[in-house]
Order: sequence, then C-alpha cells, then structure tokens
Amino acid sequence: MQQKIDGLLVPNLRFPEFRDAGEWEEKKLNELYTFKGTNSLSRENLNYEHGAAKNIHYGDIHTKFSTLFDIQHEKVPYINTSEPLEKIKPDSYCIEGDMIFADASEDLEDIGKSIELIRLNNERVLSGLHTLLARQIKSRLIVGFGGYLFQSIRIRSQIKRESQGTKVLGISAGRLSKIQVCYPPNKNEQQKIADCLSSISDRITLEAQKLDTLKAHKKGLMQQLFPAEGETLPKLRFPEFQDSGEWEEKRLEQISDIKTGPFGSVLHESDYVEIGTPIITVEHLDELGIKGNNFPKVSDSDRSRLSSYQLKKGDIVFSRVGSVDRCSIIGINEDGWLFSSRLLRLRTRKLEENSPQFLNQLLKYEPSKTKIRNSAVGQTMPSLNTKILNGISLHLPLFVEQQKIADCLSSLDELIAAQAQAIATLKTHKKGLMQQLFPSVDEVKG
Repeated sequence: MQQKIDGLLVPNLRFPEFRDAGEWEEKKLNELYTFKGTNSLSRENLNYEHGAAKNIHYGDIHTKFSTLFDIQHEKVPYINTSEPLEKIKPDSYCIEGDMIFADASEDLEDIGKSIELIRLNNERVLSGLHTLLARQIKSRLIVGFGGYLFQSIRIRSQIKRESQGTKVLGISAGRLSKIQVCYPPNKNEQQKIADCLSSISDRITLEAQKLDTLKAHKKGLMQQLFPAEGETLPKLRFPEFQDSGEWEEKRLEQISDIKTGPFGSVLHESDYVEIGTPIITVEHLDELGIKGNNFPKVSDSDRSRLSSYQLKKGDIVFSRVGSVDRCSIIGINEDGWLFSSRLLRLRTRKLEENSPQFLNQLLKYEPSKTKIRNSAVGQTMPSLNTKILNGISLHLPLFVEQQKIADCLSSLDELIAAQAQAIATLKTHKKGLMQQLFPSVDEVKG
C-alpha cells in the first residue's frame, strides 16, 4: 500500500533527509513532455559500419539497450548513406534527457518499454521505427531519473491500460500523453533515487558480464575437450588419457533408447490438475537443466496410465519441433515426471560404458547441435523423430574419460547457475526497492 502522511502522496520508502519534504507532484505526461518527430526506417536501411547519424530501432529497446542509455556503451546502427537526412528537422535529433518509448510489442509486459538518453557524446541520433520520442518541456526531471520513473509500477500499469491491439499491441503518443506521472519536485531527491537504483543496475551489469565470461569460458573449453568437425581426437586431453587412442564413432541408437512423447488423444489440457505429477514441456528446457515454475500436472491415475512416459534421473529430453537442438538432462528432483508430445527422450544404455552427463554435454557442443539441426526435416518448422535422432553419429571416448570431461563441464555449469541466481536475486531486490521508492498504483488521479 502507498504511504499517506497527513493526506500527502509519498512513497513507502523515503531517504531520511526527504521525509519532511512533502507530497510528490503528479501531472499528465503531456504537461511534462512534448513529442518530437521519428522515422520509420527498417533494419534494411541501417548498418553498423558508417553513416552521418545513428538510429534507435524499437527492437533494440526491447532486447538490448539499457534503461539509462549511454551511447558509449551501446551498439547502435547507422542510417545508410543512401537515405536522405536533409529534410529531418533539427529538433528531431535526440538530446540528452529524452525518453524513447517502443510503441509496439507482442507482449503486454513490453509495450511502451522505454529508455532515457543520458549520454550521446555529441553524436547525431534519431528515434526510429515504432518509437515515440518525448522531450521535457521544462527541466523538471534530472537526467538519469526518468529512466527509472517510467519503469515504476505506477506508470507501467497505466501504459498497459492505454495499449491497444490483439496479436500486436500498440500505444500512440495521444494515449501515452494521458498517463499520470508522479515525481518528487525536489531534484536532490530525484538524484538520490537515481543514484541508489543506478548502483544496483551497475552491479547487475557487472555480474552479467561475469556470467558471460563464464559461458564463453565453457564454450571455449568444449571446443578443446571435444573433437572438431571431421576429427576423432580433441585438442586438449587430460594427462591420464593422452595415450588412450581415438574416440569411437557411435550412432545414438547404439548408446541410448529414444522415445517420443504421447500423441493425440492420450493427453488433453482438460486432464490437467493443480496438484499432481508435472509434465515437462519445451518451454522448460534450459541449457543448465529443467527450469520454470508453471508445469502442467496430471493426476495419479493419469500418471499410472502414462507410466511409460515417466522420466528418470539422467534421461535427456530433446525438443522435437522448432528449436530441435534444445535439450536438458533430468536431475534428481525431476525423477518420475512426464514429458510432452513435443519432446523426445534419450535414455542412455549400458551405464557402465556410457555416461548420461557426458552425452548431455556432447549434445550441447555446437558441431553436434549443427549436425542435429541439419538432420531435421522441414524448413518453416524443423522437426525430429526417433529414426532421425537414432541415426545421428557422435564420437565418444572410453567411460572413464567421459566421466572426467562431464565432471569438468558440470562444475562450470554449477558456477554458471550460481552466477545466474545471483543476478536474479539482485533483479528481485531492485524490483522490490523500486516498489518502495515510487508511490504505488492505489490512487492514480484521473
């Protein structure tokens, strides 16, 4: 609930020096900002090599640009030199402090997603396709505060309500102008909030860089520990296996039993229950294992009926349609779960000769993934079946070497998982802090 002090609108959490600073102001967006011109250039009109001006594409707002946009830290495309810039009005070029909103999205959570331009380094920048460029009428908000302000639940909830559309959502400048913007009039308080949230954002960025480094290290190590395409020996071998000879080529049908998930009338959504045995779907397949919370579940009677589709620890679950190189290994907690019709299950045979953990890592090796993708049938929606997967050939060493490689790569996976969890925890902390530092949605004035 939002805090009320003597009838004043204030956030739940306020820095000590501002607790007696009075009520936050609330104005319609069009009282604070005016909209400037944008262009509709597509990706074909842009390049990353050269040009007289750079262009903010809405897709980059959705996928990669930071909330506080510093052009020195972002990869921004140029407008092709073949595109005339003479007719562009001078005030259509972005300035620091501008807000840019993505006016289209397939996802309600991303409609109206925004960035604040905090540093442009004297470069010429334009706001492009499916964007809205908003510039302050008067300097009421400091540079660096608006980015977080427009991420607040109070504003995001209004933007979602103003969005229109079914499959693709959109929001216009007119509808965006209607939303109420609540902010502290004291710029020192704005700065304090911005500094606090920026410190957490910087920490998240640093931890994300560490995660990328770990992932890159694992990718490089896999390139050394597994044979390259056309080779039968890896570049790097543990000392005790230096004289163990070449890896043996085997088809997947020789080392695993492959089964397709239930089809047709075997299982319907109407069979799902709130409490029961979870069913793993394609959405739950993650590089590091089975991830997610929203598992469809079936009753004990359905579990018994579908017992042949139950999973065991060490089973590898493969996407059958679409991203056909996507797979995850089943851990202890997933033992006994079921798998869906869009998945294939690989169960390793002769566990004294073949390590499921090694096979899981080998199947995530890029040349193996490429081989699987190239074997799939169909272009629009590639698909696999048991026959195709059975025929895939891979090179494997003896069991003891398999285990050594699997242990090495699995230890890296644990570090990657721990780092990803640390980032998730920081993001949760930041989200909670923002809920406290900005007034809630209870009393948005109409």
